[in-house]
Amino acid sequence: MSSLGIHDLGLFMLTSLVLNLTPGADTLYVMSRSARGGWRHGVAGAFGVGLGCMGHAVAAALGVAAVLAASRWAFDALKWAGALYLAWLGLQMLRAAWRGADAAAKMSDQTVAPLPTLRQSFSAGLLTNLLNPKAGLFFLAFVPQFVDVHAGRPLPAFLLLGLLFNLSGVSWLLVVALLTDRVRGRVAPALRRALQALGGGLFLLLAARLASARGAG
Repeated sequence: MSSLGIHDLGLFMLTSLVLNLTPGADTLYVMSRSARGGWRHGVAGAFGVGLGCMGHAVAAALGVAAVLAASRWAFDALKWAGALYLAWLGLQMLRAAWRGADAAAKMSDQTVAPLPTLRQSFSAGLLTNLLNPKAGLFFLAFVPQFVDVHAGRPLPAFLLLGLLFNLSGVSWLLVVALLTDRVRGRVAPALRRALQALGGGLFLLLAARLASARGAG
């Protein structure tokens, strides 16, 4: 891959795999969608996350992430938008778990809260990723380490590495979606509601962590 201005591709792929296997907001989101709506919703969420991730890669390649790194105002604006959206998702999950418990108390086996559409699962995954400025800064910090700036073609190399990282991440999220769907039918409704409530709480925690993140000084 040296002809494309990329070096240490094997190390890049190994590092990308380890990073993508590390549980985070994207993995949690896909698990929550599959646990509630089945594998189709998990897959839709995974592709939404993947598109958002690729958006960050393209933005970083074009220098937008550099603006976020240098501008405190731009970073804070995107940071608060992302934190509020994550908090909204967390509250929605807690609300669905609460309504499910209320329905069970009334001897009903159905959840009152309606299931999202596949488009909603996709768009929520997209926004969850796009509204996280730390993802853009990650691409700006990580990918250039494997790009030969003296090769004369840094932009194609940057985009290719972003695509490879994204393929690794989406592949993992698809596995998460399918595995979660396989086990959700074997989990008692009360436990599913507890896991959904736990997921909602974790999303609120992630929102708080994102809100406290610091950008450029």
